Amino acid sequence: MRANILKSSLAWVGLCGLALSVVVAGAANADPLKISEGWVAPGNWASIWLQKKDLARHFGKSYVLVPQHFVGTPPMVTALAANQVDIANLAYSTLGIAIENAGLSDLRIISDEFQDGVPGFYSQEFMVLKDSPIKKVEDLKGKIVATNAEGSAVDVAMKAMLHKHGLEPNRDYTIVEAPLPAMRAMLAEKKVDLIPAVLPFSYDPALRGIARDLYTAGDALGISDFVVWVARKPFINANRAALVDFLGDTLRIVHWYEDPANHSAAMQILGNLVKRPPAIFDWAFTHRDVYHDPNLMPNLGALQKNVDMTHDLGFTKSSFDVKQYSDLSLIQEAAARLK
Repeated sequence: MRANILKSSLAWVGLCGLALSVVVAGAANADPLKISEGWVAPGNWASIWLQKKDLARHFGKSYVLVPQHFVGTPPMVTALAANQVDIANLAYSTLGIAIENAGLSDLRIISDEFQDGVPGFYSQEFMVLKDSPIKKVEDLKGKIVATNAEGSAVDVAMKAMLHKHGLEPNRDYTIVEAPLPAMRAMLAEKKVDLIPAVLPFSYDPALRGIARDLYTAGDALGISDFVVWVARKPFINANRAALVDFLGDTLRIVHWYEDPANHSAAMQILGNLVKRPPAIFDWAFTHRDVYHDPNLMPNLGALQKNVDMTHDLGFTKSSFDVKQYSDLSLIQEAAARLK
């Protein structure tokens, strides 16, 4: 009797051990998390991340990254709502549109992309033709101005400056939407009177040969947290460990690009991305570039002012406390691992 009981017990232990080994093996062989991330302009981290995936210790293990290109940040709101993208590069303006207008109350800011208007660094330009009679913002009354997408950070910065000078869209000037790469041609052909010139297009010698600055985003907004990374809370909760791995690897890649010793190689990567001579990217990751926080930490104070301005211009139903829509614990944990 006791022998039978002992045999039964040993068999049960054996089955439990086998089941546990199957679970462990299954976990070990589980497919890595697929993280899709949206980006807009060449030089956004997601656009050049995979070129340095050799620095990503967890890539292909706990996660894989799948970058997705968008023409502007507003279309990413629709993609987020439909769970077609996991992490989005949202401008301060589209952040408010997503939360207040689209009802995505589960969005969380998880890290930074870049900031504009930081003293000593680049600020986005708004340009007119060199021979244009437009000498001051007020001269834009009755003119045609270009934007990449209604409600984008580029769009809000442009309209904020015109608003300060008493000019309102449709009443005092006409707006035309166009892709950022097409802006130089639009201005050269005099289809519009003012264009936003963003990196990398603003350093195009052909553009600089025909155009001059009327003002910058820094003139309009001061320091602004132009673009942040956001993800939805359920995605964060379900995949926290893999996201920390991803952000830690991202920091390694960011530090590589920001290292002056790697400047030539970084220029080559950007040149390959847009199929242009690498030399045109001599400004990248220098003080001629926008400001990138080395730890990818957003400037929530500046972001709050940007969100308030977006509401003041009528793009969002109301403003909100950006801290309530932030979860910086992931990037903080990722940064702590690197120390």
